[in-house]
Amino acid sequence: MSSTETQKKSISSNLTTQILIAMVLGAILGVVIHNSISAESALSFSNKIKILATVFIRLVQMIIAPLVFTTLVVGIAKLGNVSAVGRIGGKALGWFFTASLMSLLLGMFFVNVLEPGVGLNLSNVDLSSASEVAAKTQSISFENFIEHIVPKSIFEALATNEILQIVVFSIFFGLAAASIGDYVKPVVTALDKMSHIILKMVNYVMNFAPIGVFGAIAGVFAVRDFQELAITYFKFFGSFLIGISSLWIVLILVGYIFLKSRMTVLLKRIVSPLIIAFGTTSSEAVFPKLTEELERFGVKDKIVSFMLPLGYSFNLDGSMMYMTFASIFIAQAYGIHLDLATQMTMLLVLMLTSKGIAGVPRASLVVVAATCGMFDIPIEGIALILPIDHFCDMFRSATNVLGNALATSVVGKWEENNEIDIAPLD
Repeated sequence: MSSTETQKKSISSNLTTQILIAMVLGAILGVVIHNSISAESALSFSNKIKILATVFIRLVQMIIAPLVFTTLVVGIAKLGNVSAVGRIGGKALGWFFTASLMSLLLGMFFVNVLEPGVGLNLSNVDLSSASEVAAKTQSISFENFIEHIVPKSIFEALATNEILQIVVFSIFFGLAAASIGDYVKPVVTALDKMSHIILKMVNYVMNFAPIGVFGAIAGVFAVRDFQELAITYFKFFGSFLIGISSLWIVLILVGYIFLKSRMTVLLKRIVSPLIIAFGTTSSEAVFPKLTEELERFGVKDKIVSFMLPLGYSFNLDGSMMYMTFASIFIAQAYGIHLDLATQMTMLLVLMLTSKGIAGVPRASLVVVAATCGMFDIPIEGIALILPIDHFCDMFRSATNVLGNALATSVVGKWEENNEIDIAPLD
């Protein structure tokens, strides 16, 4: 191992340690604040200290759009032809569809077996808290999803961090660049150099990660009575943890099937992104860092730059499992029986509607509310899960990161084998 690699490994290890310490300190401070001052003062404190997390996430969001555009265009241009893009894209979408279906089915299985919503007391639920999320459900439809995919302006998509729209434009731009050939080499080279500059910025931004995680954790614990939440939502949260843990086991086992012993190396590489996503409840916050770690793991940059942006729009395994789980949980709480055929239809609806809202705050809740409305389940039922949603979000965000890291690594290996297979024919 070179001295540069050793130094990078040491920096990554130090960052992980700092983030873990920040999480513990944030939780301790939040609990102390919650137990020592009035609820109004605690809320004020929470709003102020969460600014640390907001600043960190905004710093990351600042570099996501240019990073996706430059790396994806360069990646496609390096692939060289439409058939290569189609081949990798086909493998990616096949993986995403299978992983999403598996996640949805796991959620459906555990919520039906454990029945966390059966017999729940609805008398003390604050329904007014659901109004903000419910208001966003009007934009969730098949027509809006299709319209949302295609950008009417690349500048608007870049300005609003619409990853799916940036991906569409970048694919067209990259294919056009690849078809022209050597004439556009200076443009591709310039974008390649720009992507390396942005990846260097990632290192600077990640230094702020422990502070952002500290602010996020302290802000939540300052306004939430953890003991009360644990008692009130023990059945729901415990059942969800069983489901999400099972999903992790399945994903890791699948990883070992395809990557063999390299899966252990991958898990070590993505520890830091997993913890950041867990602490900030944002898989988007680790997009640049995950890009860097996957390239260090050995996945070719052209594969990483193609797979990750697609994955962030189409491959949110943790969110998919949570959405089925939460939707059926609400139906159980209201005593609404959903037969198997209805539940399978719900899975297909979730498979579609979950793809068009990447980057929307509390996106999973918005989709859950929209799905409940389609199946005549009271939308205000999302108020049942709002108090515990932040803690669920920590686990589903980390799961999304694991799922995308695994998908990118496996497709990268498939492409390596493909190149090895066709090499003798050249």
